[in-house]
Amino acid sequence: MASGLGWRSFAASARPQRGVSPVEQILKTVEWPEKFPFKDEDFSRFDESSDSLFYSEPRFVTHIDDMAIRALTKYYSEEFPPSNTPDVCLLDLCSSWVSHYPAGYRQDKIVGMGMNEKELERNPVLTEYIVQDLNVNPKLPFEDNTFDVITNVVSVDYLNKPIDVFREMQRVLKPGGLAIMSFSNRCFWTKAISIWTSTGDADYVWIVGAYFHYAGGFEPPVAVDISPNPGRSDPMYVVYSRKLSTA
Repeated sequence: MASGLGWRSFAASARPQRGVSPVEQILKTVEWPEKFPFKDEDFSRFDESSDSLFYSEPRFVTHIDDMAIRALTKYYSEEFPPSNTPDVCLLDLCSSWVSHYPAGYRQDKIVGMGMNEKELERNPVLTEYIVQDLNVNPKLPFEDNTFDVITNVVSVDYLNKPIDVFREMQRVLKPGGLAIMSFSNRCFWTKAISIWTSTGDADYVWIVGAYFHYAGGFEPPVAVDISPNPGRSDPMYVVYSRKLSTA
């Protein structure tokens, strides 16, 4: 179980009244603790063996169902810069053989960072890719102010150094650049961090929002429930923020 009991009380107090969606509203009413509320043990995993070994074999499968994928792709189509916009660059963190971007979406630079080279080389949307374990090295190998959009699909729950990664995202985003973290309640449970496996959907929103808040340099994070068919498909949530224009 997660040890950060204090943060659970903060999360509970941020929840809205009955009848109002907790996922959409929780970050609108949140009052963040003064200090980062999580402890080191909250980022431990049941399986602490090398992630490189765990991901050494490619998995050419999807980790959310088809309806959830379509919902995420539709969301991207509404939020991404138009295809083939000059000087637009995207980064897909924890990428694999699919990124769930809109069909035919293209930019001059779409970089994927992931754990398995065979998966990444199969991804048709990427113009380039990098194999890197962010749990070992959270430093992103890019210049400041490089990307317009950063995406991460159902993988934020595996990050054991999330504040380091979110600070790096803030650094490499252009001012006003958009970071979209999407997640469900499905994961490899032995590799997900303790605060994820011991909590639930509304808490996930609070946790990811906290990463943006305590990393610094981001606008207040916003939560969106894009679940396509509650109770009949995988739930799908987005927490997004933009890099402060003055950062």
